[in-house]
Amino acid sequence: MRLSSRLPHGFEPNALSASLARLRAEGCAILDLTVSNPTRCGFVYPEAEIRVALSSPSVLAYDPDPQGSRLAREAIAAHHGHGLRAEDLLLTASTSEGYGLLFKLLGDPGDEVLVPSPSYPLFDWLARQEGLHARSVPSYFHERWHLDLGALESAVGPRTRAIVVVNPNNPTGHFLSKTEWAGLTDLCGRQGLALLVDEVFADYPLEPPADRLATALLEPDPPCPVFLLSGLSKVAALPQLKLGWLAARGPGAADHLEALAFLADQYLSVSAPAQAAAPTLLALAPGIRQQVRRRLQANLAALDTALARHGRLSRLPVEGGWSALLRRPAVDADQACALRLLEKAATLVHPGSFFDLPGDGHLVLSLLTPEETFQDGLTRIFPCL
Repeated sequence: MRLSSRLPHGFEPNALSASLARLRAEGCAILDLTVSNPTRCGFVYPEAEIRVALSSPSVLAYDPDPQGSRLAREAIAAHHGHGLRAEDLLLTASTSEGYGLLFKLLGDPGDEVLVPSPSYPLFDWLARQEGLHARSVPSYFHERWHLDLGALESAVGPRTRAIVVVNPNNPTGHFLSKTEWAGLTDLCGRQGLALLVDEVFADYPLEPPADRLATALLEPDPPCPVFLLSGLSKVAALPQLKLGWLAARGPGAADHLEALAFLADQYLSVSAPAQAAAPTLLALAPGIRQQVRRRLQANLAALDTALARHGRLSRLPVEGGWSALLRRPAVDADQACALRLLEKAATLVHPGSFFDLPGDGHLVLSLLTPEETFQDGLTRIFPCL
């Protein structure tokens, strides 16, 4: 039987994943400097309050709303502020599902969306599963990362429907500047495109530039349709509770939300416990985020201390997010380097090529890693670079 072209041609692991599985099967203790699951990073969660919030009697009644419960949407709107209303929001089971709904809304099979790179590779598959093509448009680095607005405009074709940006970017940490925001919205307005803005990491600035766009909610009404995405996965470091949301702004926002609600109504995927618990979880979120920010700052400081002893290595600016880009002499390909570090130093890192970083000479480290593990990992890998 022939399977859909939306699927990969095969499911064989790449060389790095295969080596990792083999070493773990052999009982090797691997230091993981790629961990992005906060529930495995030693943070202290207010367990009693979370359990109580998830056991609300309201979860025993099924009262589906394709836009999501008003109680949860009001809590999310209040959490974000900046004039956001419950009426502007639609709840999803995750930001990934939010992308899926938006791609259904905006495109027909064969259409495309533009995604500045470097970027997280998930966009390729999310678009492909909706019959769309995610076209990569390189950004450039000059002291910091910059969107190439000219390249984005040149990439717009007759089947382009939207531009997708992450603010701050994963893994580069690049916050959009206000100038880039003005250029993006102007471009989308002139070309009849939607702008999708993923702000899941917006609460984690580390070295933010003065001109950063802290959130698109702070800007005046845009000249194009804008959809903002976020969720509990990063806002409260609770990925397992599966609650995301998207907000619509700009021309046609109410009509777009009505159409998105129709699409969501076919699935009704958001769980009642997550929606009922949302007000409490968002109230608890600042305390959890504070722990995460302390970890990010401590690991970034540890990285700088280690780099000071290794002049051939450096890092790129970390404006925000959970990752750091380590720059190394490009004596071998990033994938080969990551494989070598895994096998020789028993330490897992991401090759820069995983995120479409240009050329070779970059490794991606998770600043979310427990501090002792992070420092031990640096001690292991630096002599090998």
